[in-house]
Formats: sequence, structure tokens, C-alpha cells
Amino acid sequence: MISYGTILGATYANMFPDKVRAMVLDSNWDPQAWTNHASDDEPRLTSFLRMGSDRSAAATVDQFLTLCGSTSTGRCAFSAGGPEVTREKFDQLTQRLRKHPVGAWTYAGTVADVVNSLYVVHPGWTELADRLQDLWQGRVPEPPAFPPAPAVRNPTPYVGEEQGAAVLCGDSPNPRDPGVYLALEEASATRAGDAGRFWTWATEGCASWPAVAANRYSGPWNKPTTHPVLVVGTRYDPSTPYSASQASAKELANARLLTVDGHGHTALLNPSRCIQDHESRYLIDGTLPPVGTTCRQDTPPFSAPKPSGGVTTGGGGMAGIVT
Repeated sequence: MISYGTILGATYANMFPDKVRAMVLDSNWDPQAWTNHASDDEPRLTSFLRMGSDRSAAATVDQFLTLCGSTSTGRCAFSAGGPEVTREKFDQLTQRLRKHPVGAWTYAGTVADVVNSLYVVHPGWTELADRLQDLWQGRVPEPPAFPPAPAVRNPTPYVGEEQGAAVLCGDSPNPRDPGVYLALEEASATRAGDAGRFWTWATEGCASWPAVAANRYSGPWNKPTTHPVLVVGTRYDPSTPYSASQASAKELANARLLTVDGHGHTALLNPSRCIQDHESRYLIDGTLPPVGTTCRQDTPPFSAPKPSGGVTTGGGGMAGIVT
């Protein structure tokens, strides 16, 4: 299970702990952040700000600019020849877009594109760099290209934005007063810059959402499962921070943390043969990775693809205990 699905997995594991033979939770929600620590009081922060998505996204944006600036424009079109000058270039671009959008590309729309494009490193980061360079030069970029949705049988299920909002707003507490979001935006921007503004407003729709879950599960989260759960977390994730995977591994009574030393949202979408080998061994015969295991992604950002192997052939890496 990935992303929001990790809360479903954690809930199932605690409601039916004797039914868990194997479960992989990839890019986790912190259960305490999701439930606002099981409180029924009006939450002070949004779901994403409680989890720290703003800080994690800011750190991932910084990684994007650092790695882009550390390579040539042939690999990252937005590179200004060094990490610091590339960050300055990005800041200048966002400030310029506040006053002078390029076509339909406003400041807010560009920031949203940046955060969303960091989810999948290949080809997302390279294509994002191309769009940012177009904007820098005053050209209207081509919008991101998404693969066509898979064919579904009739009746076609509705999968619009409201579907996700119904789950988030119904299950995870968010401020109901629209007036608090401006103050939350400024506080989050202070600690996380542009990404803080994006993640603050991501749940503003919940302020007026008409329904909440009648019997939402809010814990406990530490019921011992028949078999251990494997928790996977990525160090630089623009959505679900690594700290949330650490918290989830500690919160669950019987779990092991497997770390991705890399970037993007979920190991599923950003492949690591090392991670895949550990997951396969766990799912097939229940073998957990050693405590503190860390794997690299197969292909770092802005690099040419190169051969890689799994754990048995030297791919990935083993690090010390993760704290």
C-alpha cells in the first residue's frame, strides 16, 4: 500500500492484527498526524502541516535545485552553473511570476506544478526543469503530459478531485474556519517557503466540506500483529515525509523500517532494485531486511541510466541504523 493507502493498511493491521501475514506500507502517513492525535477538538493545523509535508517538500525542492545546479544544462535545463545561483534563479523566477504570469502560468500554478512534478524523478524532474527554463525565458511551457487513464468497465467510476477530498476531509480533521488559512499560510511559508503555501491550501476545501466520518478509526495503533509489517520511507519525499514513515514504524507494534536514500513519492514509482529485492523476500517468505537497512534508487536525478543490481548483486547499499 502506498501514500494514503498506508493509513488504510495501518488501520487494518490494528483492527485485524491476527490477519496480517505480510504488509508493505510505502511512503507513510503518521497515524497521529492523520487523526490529530485522536482529538475531537478543532485542529490547530491542517493534516499536511501536522505531518510536515511542507517541510519535506521544501527539502525536496532544495534537493532538486542543488542537483540541477550541480550538473550541466544538458542534463538539467534550469541549471545556472551552481547550486546557490540556481536557487537564486528559482527565487527570482517565482518573484517575477507573482507580478507577471507567463500565459496561464501564475505563481501559484507554477509552485503547484513544481511540488507535483517532484513525485516521480524520471522523467518528472527533467521535464520540470525544462518548463522552468521556458518560464525563465518568457515562453509558455507545454503542460505536463500524463498517460491516459486505464480503460474501465461501465458504469465508469467517478475519480475526480472530490473523491480524494471526501476521504481526507471526512477522516482527517482540518480547520473548519476558512479565516485561519491565511495565517497558516504565512507561518508555513516562513518555515518552508513556496512549498509551505502549496501544502497549506491543499486542504482548505475541508473548511466547508459538508460531512465527516461517523466512526473514523483513531487508534490504538500498537496492537501486535501476527507477522511484522514492512514500512518503506524515502528521505526526500515532497508529500509524505521520511519522518512520517519513521513515526509509523515506531507507532506500529511490530514493524521494520526500510529506508530509500533517494527522492520522490513512493519507492513503487521511483524504482530501486534493492528495495524490490527486500520486498520480494519479505512477501514471499517473510524475511525482513536487517535493522537499519538503506537502499539507493537505481537512477539518481539528472543522471544517465546505468546498470544496477539488487541486494545479491551489489545494487543499493547498506547503512547504519536509521534514527
